[in-house]
Amino acid sequence: MAFPDVLQRGDDFLSEYPRNSKIWKAFSYGTCVFTIGMSKLILKSLYNVELNHFHELEHAIDRSHKEERGLMTIMNHMSVVDDPFIWAVFPWRTYKNLQNMRWCLGADNVCFTNKYVGTYFSLGQVLATKRFGTGPFQGSIEAMIRLVSPIESCPSSDNFSPTFKIAKPAWIHVYPEGFVLQLNPPFSNSMRYFKWGITRVLLESTKAPIVVPIFTTGFEKVAPEDTAESYSRFLPNNIGADIKVTVGKPIDDKVIEEYRQEWNTLVEKYTDPRNPTDLSDELKYGKDAQELRSKVANMLREHVANIRHEKCNFPKEDERFKSPTWWKRFTVTEGDSDPDVKFIGKNWAIRRLQKFLADRDNEDDINTKKNNDNEGK
Repeated sequence: MAFPDVLQRGDDFLSEYPRNSKIWKAFSYGTCVFTIGMSKLILKSLYNVELNHFHELEHAIDRSHKEERGLMTIMNHMSVVDDPFIWAVFPWRTYKNLQNMRWCLGADNVCFTNKYVGTYFSLGQVLATKRFGTGPFQGSIEAMIRLVSPIESCPSSDNFSPTFKIAKPAWIHVYPEGFVLQLNPPFSNSMRYFKWGITRVLLESTKAPIVVPIFTTGFEKVAPEDTAESYSRFLPNNIGADIKVTVGKPIDDKVIEEYRQEWNTLVEKYTDPRNPTDLSDELKYGKDAQELRSKVANMLREHVANIRHEKCNFPKEDERFKSPTWWKRFTVTEGDSDPDVKFIGKNWAIRRLQKFLADRDNEDDINTKKNNDNEGK
């Protein structure tokens, strides 16, 4: 079930840029095509690219159009060039029009550092996402829910007055780990745990999206994390390396609907009658809701991990890597809890390494002081 207030906040987030404008749409399509074209030039000239089982994604795209359903692709996050290079691997026929261009999430401190960079990424259908403390209840996630929700199935309510126009439910692409992960052997090509934002899209959209898992290797060779703080970050590395993209089968709709039914049961139980158009605190932070989101996140991760093991012939992952608790302890201790696990480069999930947070914290302190001063007047 989707709440009108959630859809409205998502609609408002999408409307922050003039995305309904024909001029914006033309520039948006041009930006996407140009970026994909440049990425194709680099990949085809310098690397050996292998694409497997693309027909699974192509059929899913066709189904999403015929069934008026959103499409959600989920993928491991090995490199800062995963996006846009992943789109250069697929054939040009995939991108017939703007409707066939994916939407995705991008960290606001990386992709939206100023209005010029932010405009470029917005034209490229990237939504600004805040990390470190904001969590899954933020505008970009609710915009994703709005994008995959067919307008005709949206609840009729005075609380939801859509202004963002979209012809059909969209294609969204997510990296549920939230951060790039590159580990030294024997843990190469492993994954972090999947975060909860993606589960909100699956559970709270008005109609279940088609979900397609993807696993990639090789992009970490193009941009290894040990070059992150040097000039070579901006140059192609390891020329001639192999890049492999493997598309999995769409997740069974019956599996997804079972989870959505669990969510609907919780909605019936925990909706606040005083505010029935929005998520209650229990549906946000309650134990039952959190356990359901964890189950869904684990299920989605397992589908990507199965491609890694069964299609790409990697040995099964270390069992520790499935656990959010393990990752949080490992990150808080900056690796001291499990010294056998070594990062290539840095673990960017460590708060201390994110310089932008100091500015944000200072801004929060200033705003808090202003609010306190205003309250005292």
